[in-house]
Amino acid sequence: MTRRSLLIAAMTSIAITVARSGHELPVYPSYYPHEIEIATVASERAADLLRDGKMHAYVGGTPRFAGAIPETISAVESHGSFVIVRVNPVSPLARDEASICALTRAVIREIGGKAGKLILHPYPVTPFHGDFLNHVDLAAAAKARLLSNPTDATGAIVGELKVKTVGALARSLVRAEWQAGEFDWDVAINQVSADDLVASASVALNGWLGPRWVRTGWFAAYRLLVDAIVDPARRRRIESDVERLRAGDYDGAVERINLERDLVGALVGGCRKTVAGYTVKREHFNSEFSAGIENVAYDAHEGFNSPMFIRTVKLKDFPWNGWLALGVDGRAQAAWNPIAGFTDPFGRLMWFALGDPAAVPSPYDENWVFNRISDVESKPRR
Repeated sequence: MTRRSLLIAAMTSIAITVARSGHELPVYPSYYPHEIEIATVASERAADLLRDGKMHAYVGGTPRFAGAIPETISAVESHGSFVIVRVNPVSPLARDEASICALTRAVIREIGGKAGKLILHPYPVTPFHGDFLNHVDLAAAAKARLLSNPTDATGAIVGELKVKTVGALARSLVRAEWQAGEFDWDVAINQVSADDLVASASVALNGWLGPRWVRTGWFAAYRLLVDAIVDPARRRRIESDVERLRAGDYDGAVERINLERDLVGALVGGCRKTVAGYTVKREHFNSEFSAGIENVAYDAHEGFNSPMFIRTVKLKDFPWNGWLALGVDGRAQAAWNPIAGFTDPFGRLMWFALGDPAAVPSPYDENWVFNRISDVESKPRR
């Protein structure tokens, strides 16, 4: 086990006020363990540490349990990755837009029929995005188009197709005779990590975590697909729509939603690069009583590696404070400073523990959740 430990001391000051009529203080600050240990833990060791109560949660990785997972170990699910299908523009099979779309459909139909971790969803806005309900009809239509006419021209190219696969999941989805080398390929399949996509576009500075749109589906679609747009006029229209959404240049929610739908529609209009589906990430934690943790919140895309988790997780052994032990899959590699560093999973988790923002990002969308105090009316309006 490669291990790098970090002890973070967080002392909480509690203001003592006069208590009348036996009532407790009505406002509670965030929960803070007075010591947090973040260690780099290999996946083969994580299962033992969780089972033995020596680690409370494993962040970002999947422990390798020998046999069935113990009842004292629970898991949360978040967005794992996008699975992307990209056509090689110099492939002899990519003669025009029609042939490019035929290549894409052939590959996605093939991998969509394989049982496994891939959830077929040929649309970049997923159920893990807070704005998915604004796109649910478009996502259903995209899937229907893909699966319709299964005997069209795609059958003619199946025998000679060469597919480059990146990662174990992609290799498991493609038939052996399609496997291609690094350079001689027609279509490539790879995964884009959902938490990396969010983290690479996020800024954490002076207690501020943003930008606010980083968890939206339209922004994920833009990050994933804009580099495949070759038509200059279409690219200008896309960039203009993105700037309007960033600047809030729209009149009300209806215009904003229509703008987002139009933007994603423009991004998925071609077949050179297509989202085939997504995977689900499962992160495990010890929920045993009383050695485990409870009150666990997490982000829809970043899972446990989010300020939401650090601000809510509570040790069952302690009514307050306590020692929290976390494991991270991967060494710390980024610079250790708040300006240009803390960008790897280890550093982000550490910075979430050290920072103390007034509000943290909502786990699904561009809204914010108060860190300490909520503005709640003592009596409802009549």
